[in-house]
Amino acid sequence: MNCRPNGSTRGISGATNHRESHYLGAVQREPHVLGIVLAGGEGKRLMPLTADRAKPAVPFGGAYRLIDFVLSNMVNAGYMRICVLTQYKSHSLDRHITTTWRMSAMVGDYITPVPAQQRLGPRWFTGSADAIFQSLNLVYDEKPDIVCVFGADNIYRMDPRQMVEQHIASGAGVTVAGIRVPKAEASAFGIIETEDDGKRIKDFLEKPADPPSIPGSPDESYVSMGNYVFSTDTLLEVIREDAENEGSAHDMGGNIIPMLTKQGRSYVYDFSDNEVPGATERDAGYWRDVGTIDAYYEANMDLVNVNPTFNLYNRQWPILGHLPPLPPAKFALGATADNSMVCAGSIITGANVKDSVLGYDVHIGEGSQVDGAVIMPGTRIGKGSTIRRAVIDKYCTIGDGVQIGVDHDADRARGFTVSDGGVTVLGKGTVV
Repeated sequence: MNCRPNGSTRGISGATNHRESHYLGAVQREPHVLGIVLAGGEGKRLMPLTADRAKPAVPFGGAYRLIDFVLSNMVNAGYMRICVLTQYKSHSLDRHITTTWRMSAMVGDYITPVPAQQRLGPRWFTGSADAIFQSLNLVYDEKPDIVCVFGADNIYRMDPRQMVEQHIASGAGVTVAGIRVPKAEASAFGIIETEDDGKRIKDFLEKPADPPSIPGSPDESYVSMGNYVFSTDTLLEVIREDAENEGSAHDMGGNIIPMLTKQGRSYVYDFSDNEVPGATERDAGYWRDVGTIDAYYEANMDLVNVNPTFNLYNRQWPILGHLPPLPPAKFALGATADNSMVCAGSIITGANVKDSVLGYDVHIGEGSQVDGAVIMPGTRIGKGSTIRRAVIDKYCTIGDGVQIGVDHDADRARGFTVSDGGVTVLGKGTVV
């Protein structure tokens, strides 16, 4: 696939000089796009991983945080002006954005966290739509043609330019990204029902018992990915109207999209049509909602297969992040790591690691066995310990001869969380 032209270019003054594309003598101006990332969620179902941080700040894949995936997609597409709306326990998320995601101020690019500022009175955000309403100054200042409102905590690759192109061509007020799932599994999600043309949205259904199928594909249904492309005038119109409705929950998926659907102004974008440079046949179209411990764990395990379900090694569309300046990982005294990812600064001494993801600066002592585990940065595991099917948060200290994930009743007795799928979780800084 040939990459499409990136977004706009900027002059030294910081003003926007829109790139012009020439086709058969015609001149087309690339749309000026503002990204708004909704990153204020609590992530209650990910406890205890969200006890001390917002859900988008949860570490993932050893070297990243969840928010790095949506930001990477936007930056790879050339969308370099992005506001991240935060609220819940946002310190680590704010710090990560400001220290990792530094754009060029000289040409006016930025990725900036925007906390709830009570600009319209002494109240916090009451919903995702209210978060945008209270932050409309960002839109007024940037004056974009298009606003991409994306969620902050899913694992996927996507070229949003292709969705923007469809949005402009269709004349929609809003375009909603939809992913195809088997109809038999769709009742667990919010479902998009389309008209017979398969494009215009007819209805939004929350976890229906009998999900509607996709026209022409009776065994599949569309699940909303929580990614929306708005024409700016449409966004301003509906956000203001929703703010005046005292009976609204002020939610993007629950209120704003249904409002535009009733007006016949919402369309679906089929995620399976998205072509990402460098994608393999195996990981093309990959998307995971990591809203639960089990989903989070399985998404990490998708990374460590010999032929990974989600390939982090795609250099044409990289997932960007930041690692501290640490020395290379070290293996000593016959240590092994099979089907595993081990980040910089980690030291494995005479231990065996299998089917696991180790973050940076993880130390594992002699004789320990780690199997099917996600070990976050800064954790220390002593000698002769056994860790199975577990998620260990940052800066935990696990002593010699400790067993975790071997006996779930014993894990619960020590106060550890055990998920419905049998994953044992230790919260940040736990000492065992």
